[in-house]
Amino acid sequence: MPVGMEEQARAFYSGLLGMTEIDKPYELKKRGGCWFSSGAVQIHLGIEPDFRSARKAHPALRCRDYDELIARLKKAGVETKDDQSIPGVQRCHIFDPFGNRIELIHA
Repeated sequence: MPVGMEEQARAFYSGLLGMTEIDKPYELKKRGGCWFSSGAVQIHLGIEPDFRSARKAHPALRCRDYDELIARLKKAGVETKDDQSIPGVQRCHIFDPFGNRIELIHA
């Protein structure tokens, strides 16, 4: 993520995706960034001074309340791109505030 964008990360990952922010270890806090968790999954967003978003490589997250989450994202103005290329799998792609791609899969 870009420098100084922690509040935008919190609003998206905690506020919209419903993940819980977790404390970074003391020695890593001075580097900036944010860490989030949901169940056994953790996403660590580090600071990159010359940041470029990950438009192709991405995490895929299984979502128990998929339909509710998609409705919440759309209401907040987040574009969702349905992807039906895997038969029998309901999924879509979204982008975080920094342009990083995330796949959401109906659990």
